[in-house]
Amino acid sequence: MPALENTNVCGTFVVVTKCRAGYPAISTIEANSPYEAFRRYKIAAIMNVSWVSKSGHHFTMYARAGKKVWMNEAIAEQLTVGDINDGPTMSNTSLYSQTQYQAVNAKTWADKVFVMNEQLVTA
Repeated sequence: MPALENTNVCGTFVVVTKCRAGYPAISTIEANSPYEAFRRYKIAAIMNVSWVSKSGHHFTMYARAGKKVWMNEAIAEQLTVGDINDGPTMSNTSLYSQTQYQAVNAKTWADKVFVMNEQLVTA
């Protein structure tokens, strides 16, 4: 997202979730990162996370529609295998990929999905 390069993305976020009755609920929260805002809610219920800049513009950090998922690098860098595999909603999206997990040496649910994971060498 070139418009956000060298920008500290923290502060106010607007999170749209789907409630049990099926309609969207909108919350405004304060968070230190897009991933922190993302993790405050049930992942399966999140429809959209957007950051509100100081000038009042909204920048989409995460959006999900069916099996399609769009996310900002700030969330992708922190996303773990457990975030995706914990429940049927995220594991049925385009994010679930055993090939991707192997490409970054992800072995546990705590490993990152889009960042190379270090392998511990035991002697």
